[in-house]
Amino acid sequence: MPLPIEDYALIGDCHAAALVGRDGSIDWACLPRFDSGACFAALLGDPGHGRWLIAPSGETRAVQRRYLDGTLVLETTFETAGGAVRLLDCMPPARDRRDIVRVVEGVRGTVAMRMELVIRFDYGSVVPWVRRVGDAVLATAGPDSLELRATVPTHGENMTTVAAFDVAAGERVSFTLNHHPSHEKGPPPIDAETALAATERDWRQWSRHCTFDGPWRDAVVRSLLTLKALTYAPSGGIIAAPTTSLPEQAGGVRNWDYRYCWLRDATFTLNALLLAGYKDEAIAWREWLLRAAAGRPEDLQVLYGITGERRLDERELDWLPGYQGAAPVRVGNAAVDQLQLDVYGEVMDTLHLARCAGLDPESSAWRIQCALLSFLESNWQEPDEGIWEIRGPRRHFTHSKVMAWVAFDRAVKAVERFGLDGPVERWRKLRDEIHAEVCESGFDAERNTFVQSYETKCLDASLLLIVLVGFLPAEDERVRGTVEAIERELVVDGLVQRYATTAALDGLPPGEGVFLPCSFWLADNLHLIGREQEARALFERLLELRNDVGLLAEEYDPRSGHMLGNFPQALTHMALVNTARLLSLPVADAKTKARQGERPAVA
Repeated sequence: MPLPIEDYALIGDCHAAALVGRDGSIDWACLPRFDSGACFAALLGDPGHGRWLIAPSGETRAVQRRYLDGTLVLETTFETAGGAVRLLDCMPPARDRRDIVRVVEGVRGTVAMRMELVIRFDYGSVVPWVRRVGDAVLATAGPDSLELRATVPTHGENMTTVAAFDVAAGERVSFTLNHHPSHEKGPPPIDAETALAATERDWRQWSRHCTFDGPWRDAVVRSLLTLKALTYAPSGGIIAAPTTSLPEQAGGVRNWDYRYCWLRDATFTLNALLLAGYKDEAIAWREWLLRAAAGRPEDLQVLYGITGERRLDERELDWLPGYQGAAPVRVGNAAVDQLQLDVYGEVMDTLHLARCAGLDPESSAWRIQCALLSFLESNWQEPDEGIWEIRGPRRHFTHSKVMAWVAFDRAVKAVERFGLDGPVERWRKLRDEIHAEVCESGFDAERNTFVQSYETKCLDASLLLIVLVGFLPAEDERVRGTVEAIERELVVDGLVQRYATTAALDGLPPGEGVFLPCSFWLADNLHLIGREQEARALFERLLELRNDVGLLAEEYDPRSGHMLGNFPQALTHMALVNTARLLSLPVADAKTKARQGERPAVA
């Protein structure tokens, strides 16, 4: 039986990432060449397709985990009848090499341990050629090689590299696994203890730069560390999650590849980084955004690869059973070919936020923005697939129209506040036209709520962004009415569903968990409309859903109490950071920022 999603923790080096289970297993590792399948595991909980286990060989009585304070170094302590051992896992940051370091330390008594390494490349479909080279075990297949070094003897057993060893109190045993291109000579070995100490030092140094000093600081720092780990340092891109096909519905087909960069996340990302004082990361993300958005405006995509790759064709891996039987397993994402008009507003909003925050101006940014606006002028009235990447018919989604309004609103403010040149009167007219249409066609006056699309009376949690982007002030009764309607129709056990899933809407079988980012947005709205105690209570509830090391997926199943969807999810952690900041502001200050077209969380 595979581990629950929440039983995993993330390690990474801002180039690659891996998930470590409570049982001492690494069941998934991804490298920046995502489309190559250069990983030694295929999918969580499927050890037949790749796994690296280090754990006591006998019965484990208790397991405790934590990250070392301010770091991405994971510490797992196993209690057994014979004593206790501590497992330390990390990926040392380096420009020119990718390593995983695992150190076993004896804490009490003597514990018998076992190491098992099953290597499979290309999403579990390729068994490598394994041989011993000097004091290392080298596994090679196609373009990839993995090199294992250990301070205890290892041997082959049933197509698995294994080691059996005892660890007494005070003793330490180390393992290092390096990935490198198979046509190149492997890098020189690293000293595991030195690498571990350097990794701990580097992460702590980064964490100390966090300027957020409000309530919930520990949760904010952990989320920022997670976002940093999901950053690809060479390009500045931040992926949505390091996994693919972890299901949004147990045993279902809503399984997507999230190892890419979404333009929609841009504003949330920039907001989270800036409020915590991480200006360099914010600039790098903005530069990635501008490079990705460059080109013809009509070719703007919803998502890109980590360096701006555009071809992310979706395919199914039929040889994999999927996590807990959820199939198909998908690589790539067909949403790349969708029309989602809201991303034009997100790009404009992000670059407006960067100017408001005082980031050094980028000379090409305004030229790109004007080109995007020109396209949007002629296309904002078109139906699209919307924020949730609906795979059913295109619709006139209210959120998409609101974000088109945001695009022209931020353009007007760029002229008014920053002296940039543009046809501001035409943009004002378009802004007013879109606003009037949304309030007419996207609003159900009988129920006093905005609706998901012009074609339906259904609700959608994306409507919670109406006040956060400044489309309407928090005092407007339509905002309060929409919040209350969402509470009545989309809240399950106090948490928010994205929308009522139906085959007619999105072409897929209905059913999924509650969506955690939307639940944070509800807390934001409650705060802004003056229900501050309820906002804080909801936020505290969401913090309680984090796993034992402070991580969150994209969704949660209130019935089973388990996380759903890809993990850890960047958008969820961005929302956590932004909500922590907003709830630490007086309501009046947060409202003022929203009305001015600034995300309320920005310091």
